[in-house]
Amino acid sequence: MPALVLLGAQWGDEGKGKATDLLGGSVDYVVRYQGGNNAGHTVVVGDQKYALHLLPSGILSPGCTPVIGNGVVIDPAVLLSELRGLNERGIDTSKLLVSGNAHVITPYNVTLDKVGERFLGKRKIGTTGRGIGPTYADKINRVGIRIQDLYDESILTQKVEAALEGKNQLLTKLYNRRAIESAQIVEELLGYAEQIKPYVADTTLIINRALDEEKVVLFEGGQGTLLDVDHGTYPFVTSSNPTAGGACTGAGVGPTKISRVIGILKAYTTRVGAGPFPTELFDADGEALRRIGGERGVTTGRDRRCGWFDAPIARYATRVNGLTDFFLTKLDVLTGWEEIPVCVAYEIDGKRVEELPYSQTDFHHAKPIYETFPGWSEDITKAKTFADLPKNAQAYVKALEEMSGAPISAIGVGPGRTETIEINSFL
Repeated sequence: MPALVLLGAQWGDEGKGKATDLLGGSVDYVVRYQGGNNAGHTVVVGDQKYALHLLPSGILSPGCTPVIGNGVVIDPAVLLSELRGLNERGIDTSKLLVSGNAHVITPYNVTLDKVGERFLGKRKIGTTGRGIGPTYADKINRVGIRIQDLYDESILTQKVEAALEGKNQLLTKLYNRRAIESAQIVEELLGYAEQIKPYVADTTLIINRALDEEKVVLFEGGQGTLLDVDHGTYPFVTSSNPTAGGACTGAGVGPTKISRVIGILKAYTTRVGAGPFPTELFDADGEALRRIGGERGVTTGRDRRCGWFDAPIARYATRVNGLTDFFLTKLDVLTGWEEIPVCVAYEIDGKRVEELPYSQTDFHHAKPIYETFPGWSEDITKAKTFADLPKNAQAYVKALEEMSGAPISAIGVGPGRTETIEINSFL
């Protein structure tokens, strides 16, 4: 049985939650492998809408075991709050597993994220201010706090004191803020320990045993390919690896275990935060995409920047992730346009460039070269098969597939769980 990786093929917010939920009934485990509560998924089940920030989308599927892997950074307060919210709505969360090796977002990580971003002024990255970056920095600098440390007060105290030695110097001498007391941090973190303990497990062992038993395991990334710290639009990126390789390190499985890599691709393009965006629209079309698509960040609440579909980005995602399939979402949002432009290449310094430039400078100056496709006015939300779509919508999908370099195996034609056309099974 397959091990699947599901990830964003643009800048995130492509609709990964819906795709995960669609597969949930056939999947035994859904594993979140990177990021923290800076990512968000919206899942619509019937007339109920669920906004998930840290928990894997599979938590909404009965019979599926949701897993937070070692590559995720966890704010304990957010985790417990999200669990309470689902429990109050009648969702069973008892099967959740949390890696003991996942790193903890501490209060001082959040403080440093916020004051550091303000200090940058016009050079700010556009972080969510939730402590994600500083927590990953602590991990790499080997001064991080892991979930397992919450169960050894002596080790926790030593680690917090060591981490705060340098951070308090930074807070007091550079940012003109008060020093943080280590005892207060230790006390707060210990207060979460017993509440989280029922979920903590050796998730790497559990996941690999599940694969050996031919269970279906879905690895779910947060954000998107172009926010990857190595392969994204650096420095306007996240602090981890949402790309397919991150599933192996962030969940503790070997690459030979992965059988399929599915990229979630919006029928147009959006991004949140600062950074280059060649097809961004500043006109009525951009505002219409934002309004019709409900383009507001699930976690941040910020309006998303909107633009036309960018084929070089899709090709890039196919290449760096080894994508086997695409799930095209929000095709219904484009209903009503007489013509729909698609970026097929860039103009950089007067030259046509077919692929995403590796140079930050070149990408910043890239101007989109558009090819225009005829639109459609028919309601497509009731379409059940590809043949049900208007001819122009079919042609648009086929053109995107050809430009993107991998087959489109499913199409989202509405926000609901059932408003999806499945062309080829992912399983």
